Amino acid sequence: MSDVALRDHVLELLRAPHAHATFEKAIEDLPPSLRGMKSSSHAHTPWQLLEHLRLVQWDILEFVRNPDHESPPFPEGYWPKGETPPDPAAWDRSTAAFLRDRRALEDLAADPTVDLLGAVPDEEGPTLLHELFIVAAHNSYHLGQFLLVRRALGA
Repeated sequence: MSDVALRDHVLELLRAPHAHATFEKAIEDLPPSLRGMKSSSHAHTPWQLLEHLRLVQWDILEFVRNPDHESPPFPEGYWPKGETPPDPAAWDRSTAAFLRDRRALEDLAADPTVDLLGAVPDEEGPTLLHELFIVAAHNSYHLGQFLLVRRALGA
């Protein structure tokens, strides 16, 4: 497989346009009144899932590009404190941050000067490709949860 083809496959995984729901489609038109609601059959609210997606993706992005990055404490550092957005603009800020960070990961994946199979800076072992796969799998899993919560809440 060529380097360009590998990069294209990674970009498709990050954007999830085929067999998986896209982030954009999953969050589209979710009424503000439901963003902090929890269904009886699910453990998290849409807000908690959105913030979890953002926090994990941000952490991995910083891990691969900043050798001095310190990850938040696990698991509490990867979930928001509350079930509801703390203010009316929080949802939009979180969404914009998720998309900005995903774009930064896409840019890394697409950059032919970046070695996808090279170790993450100042680390031994994990490659950038490995970390990109983790982001894609994690996002896909929680977007599936997000869609189930939406359905349970009637949205």
